[in-house]
Amino acid sequence: MRAHHPVFDHVIKKCRGLDPIAVAVVSPLSEVALTGAIEAAHSGLIKPYLVGPRVRIASLAREHGVEIAPYPIVDVADDLEAAQRGVELCREDTCQALMKGSLQTHLFLKPIVADNTGLHSKRQMSHAFVVDSPSYPRTLIITDAAINVYPNLEEKADIVQNAIDLAHVLGIATPKVAILSAIETVSSEIASTIDAAALCKMADRGQITGGVLDGPLAFDDATEPEASRIKHIHSAIAGQADVLVAPDLESGNMLAKQLYSQAGAEAAGVVLGARVPLILTSRAANAKSRLASAAIAALLAQKDRQELSGVTAGFGALLQSKAWLSSGGSESQ
Repeated sequence: MRAHHPVFDHVIKKCRGLDPIAVAVVSPLSEVALTGAIEAAHSGLIKPYLVGPRVRIASLAREHGVEIAPYPIVDVADDLEAAQRGVELCREDTCQALMKGSLQTHLFLKPIVADNTGLHSKRQMSHAFVVDSPSYPRTLIITDAAINVYPNLEEKADIVQNAIDLAHVLGIATPKVAILSAIETVSSEIASTIDAAALCKMADRGQITGGVLDGPLAFDDATEPEASRIKHIHSAIAGQADVLVAPDLESGNMLAKQLYSQAGAEAAGVVLGARVPLILTSRAANAKSRLASAAIAALLAQKDRQELSGVTAGFGALLQSKAWLSSGGSESQ
């Protein structure tokens, strides 16, 4: 049996010393959804708000011996209402993140993508899997496998930037980003190769920052040094990618799930680009994957708090400076 590299352990360890974040757990109506949230609470990562039908949550907890008394239950009728209430809890700042439970992804996202939720940012939202694979010696991010079905070039630029920002939060200072396609050369017959070339040039021009991009690259070029050597691909990324950017949702989803089901990998999932982290794993994800996803959300929430604190401090200094100037320099500093 192959051992996993301690990717998830490293992520969880980074959260030590952080205050737990309040998380709206939307429809925790399966054993793994409920136990994953409670385990994250026991680990000091989150303070869960269990959003769903109270009777069903309580019954599930009794059936599996899960203690939920310390955690508030927000009683709603069904999955869609649970998703809507979860969004409201984040808008009210009661919660700092959303976690998908046992409901389908489109129901979880429906109230989030609505124009009036207040959870949108200027950047396109995208999903990222953080993969812990026994056959790959690095943390691997796969994007986008759950949100953008056939993203255009501008959307792909946001997807790449979101992934780079996530890599920074995970401690990867200069992530190596492979823009995937079926081949390694640019061809007008395969649109994804043209997008890959354009994204690399956007990075050259400072439209995408914080990482090193190359593409188009095939999957083996990006992850296997021997494959890139045999193909004579000279690249700083070949064989050592930190981020794999899929051409579309279908290919990204199949890639992530093949690694999960056939290669012994485990994957945590999070949605990036919204005003709060969205913890989005497969409904079949185990408790460990959900725990790692919660840890990633906690790190992202901490980053958001630090940025907000920096903006607030800067604004306060600006107001103080303006007051000093308007007083002719008579006010003490």
